[in-house]
Amino acid sequence: MSLLQRVERAQQPVDAPDGEAPVQPPRPVPVPSSSSSWAREEMLRSLRVRMQEEVMRAFDSLLGKNTPAELQSKVEGIVDRTITEGAAAVTHDERDRLVSEVLGEIAGLGPLEPLLKDESITEVMVNGPNHLYIERGGKISRVDRYFLNDEHVLRIIDRIITPLGRRIDASSPRVDARLPDGSRVNAVIEPLSLVGPVITVRKFPAKPITVDDMIEFGTATAEMFQFLRSCVEARLNIFVSGGTGSGKTTALNVLSSFIPEDERIVTIEDAAELQLRQTHVVPLEARPPNLEGLGEITIRDLLRNALHMRPDRIIVGECRSGEALDMLQAMTTGQDGSLSTGHSNTPADMLRRLETMVLMTGYELPLRAIRDQIASAVDLIVHTARLKDGSRKIVNITECYGIDDDEILLQDIFEYRQTGIVDGKVQGNLQPTGVRPTFMSKFQARGIQLPPGEYGIPPADADRPDSLHKGKGGYATGSVMPINVPALGRGRAVTAGGMVYVSSVGPVDPDTGAIVSADVKLQTRQCLRNLKEKLETAGSSLEKVVWANWALRDPSEFETFNDEWAKWFPGDAPVGQGTLMPSLQRRAGFRVSIGVIAEA
Repeated sequence: MSLLQRVERAQQPVDAPDGEAPVQPPRPVPVPSSSSSWAREEMLRSLRVRMQEEVMRAFDSLLGKNTPAELQSKVEGIVDRTITEGAAAVTHDERDRLVSEVLGEIAGLGPLEPLLKDESITEVMVNGPNHLYIERGGKISRVDRYFLNDEHVLRIIDRIITPLGRRIDASSPRVDARLPDGSRVNAVIEPLSLVGPVITVRKFPAKPITVDDMIEFGTATAEMFQFLRSCVEARLNIFVSGGTGSGKTTALNVLSSFIPEDERIVTIEDAAELQLRQTHVVPLEARPPNLEGLGEITIRDLLRNALHMRPDRIIVGECRSGEALDMLQAMTTGQDGSLSTGHSNTPADMLRRLETMVLMTGYELPLRAIRDQIASAVDLIVHTARLKDGSRKIVNITECYGIDDDEILLQDIFEYRQTGIVDGKVQGNLQPTGVRPTFMSKFQARGIQLPPGEYGIPPADADRPDSLHKGKGGYATGSVMPINVPALGRGRAVTAGGMVYVSSVGPVDPDTGAIVSADVKLQTRQCLRNLKEKLETAGSSLEKVVWANWALRDPSEFETFNDEWAKWFPGDAPVGQGTLMPSLQRRAGFRVSIGVIAEA
């Protein structure tokens, strides 16, 4: 039997003869022992239970006190009387702590009050009245706090949500809310919870976390935050992804701080958490239905309304459902540079979740259309994670650069590489992957000057200038190949044994580095032009080709390809064979490529 059960049992009146009042038995209090901290904690726990009962009985009269001094005096009287009745030996500090806890019960959030005041605690979790946990330094531990019973927990929940006009009952057994300091609160009661009322508080610091704080925490380096600042200023559409408690909202807050002061920002959240410092910010908060089930305002409703508010940027605290479709549409209809978050284990999972959320709207959209929309809208995914030591890191900065064969294309620009563990702390940092993102030209277009070395990103290929960039819904005319292989599509000529061997030549304009067209016939023509120039430079020609290999993206396009091929080889065509195009060329937007062997 738990201590709380023993105390409650001891509080039951003893049966008395008929006509006489029941006899209230004395309440046993554990005798403190100087040699046992456990015994002292048991004694203090028993005192807390009895004081909570006293407070509940005198709650109305306590609330009627006009001044803090009067309330303090009344509470001190309750504490001193309880200690005396229990013949408990407590220290002066323990007595002051008990007084503080009782004051918190009346004017604050009861057993949660000291936990919420502790700045080292980042999360508070109540699993029924007898099990309270905290997160400190990324680690979860149980604390010696408790509520009197389920009703006691419910009173605290009501104290949180009533000022916000929200409710929780059997017909609506879950609620999201916030505390005055911005901390996020989620509460669940029966019948959803089987352990009694459950409260989860995600604490927010009184002072918003800054970039310098994030650097000090080791979330990412100063250089990486400067890169992200450039991305925000270049109006890239960014999703922050990660698991629960990985620091998504904190990262979103920091990214939002990079938005220029002269832009109008509209924020949309279930429960307001974002702490933007700009002056021109319009925060909107969703509203649940009232007792009659009416008056609900969803994030989707707010997103549609935000489009009529002339926003420069829209920030959605978190996409969980059908609002993802509205967010994607906003990103592609003038509100570029918008930001949001979502739960996922990897950047690729974030895109799959977006697909699922769009389908949750109920619209019967083809998957290809959904992926086209995502590929067109999302530029960058910043993925956060909580590592084994409890630290929160940015572990991936990933570009979404297009779509190919119904697959959205991703490439990591930076990824976290762990170098070891020292004194239980994970060591490592974000490092460039050797991939040059396709949006680099946007920095130049916005007048954003990157530092020398561009954060370790590989320099641009001189033969493929950044001035042209792709249409993100797919690869269209004038698109620069996003694959970072300088020789892709250029072909390479090698002379050996009296023969010239030319590797795969693609439909790339040699002057711009762009794919000439999405049409297979025009691509074939460009391939043969490039091949002719390559052979003549090597001292050969098309007339001396003895063997050819062509790769087609779609085998059904062979007839169109062959019509153009026959124009370049009107007589006896060289011996050859066709193959299916490799994925690297497919991703670059090729429909055809050609390699040959010719006499030198």
